[in-house]
Amino acid sequence: MPDGWLPRQFGLRAVSGVRSSPSRTFYTGQMTDDLLRSIYDSFNRRDIDAVLAKMAPDVDWPNGMEGGRVHGREAVRQYWLRQWSQINPLVEPKSFHTDATGAIVAEVHQVVRDLAGALLAERMVQHVYRVENGLIQSMEIRETADTP
Repeated sequence: MPDGWLPRQFGLRAVSGVRSSPSRTFYTGQMTDDLLRSIYDSFNRRDIDAVLAKMAPDVDWPNGMEGGRVHGREAVRQYWLRQWSQINPLVEPKSFHTDATGAIVAEVHQVVRDLAGALLAERMVQHVYRVENGLIQSMEIRETADTP
């Protein structure tokens, strides 16, 4: 699966393209780790409102199913509702670190099943976040060579 995070028949792939901004300051450390861990927990429980509350109103988010990006909380909500009607993804952050641009990189164990429970994909990915004033501004998905 060199082209994406799920088999091509699902049309799901990693997307990138978020650029850093030297004029912005980003949260780092335990506060951000706790924020992101709570978001992963809420996502896995399908508590959309809890996750969206921790995103900027104009959040920039990858659309890993259909390609491209979605913008704004409502667009993220609609994307996830479409995604969850087709697959059952679970994501577990293993660690966090800050890269040279100030972005927070989450090393994530991702397990994706179909709605009947059959395993479609299991792998490690990186989720790269921009966080400002306690809210997620953007996220991108990066492929890794690691396996769980």
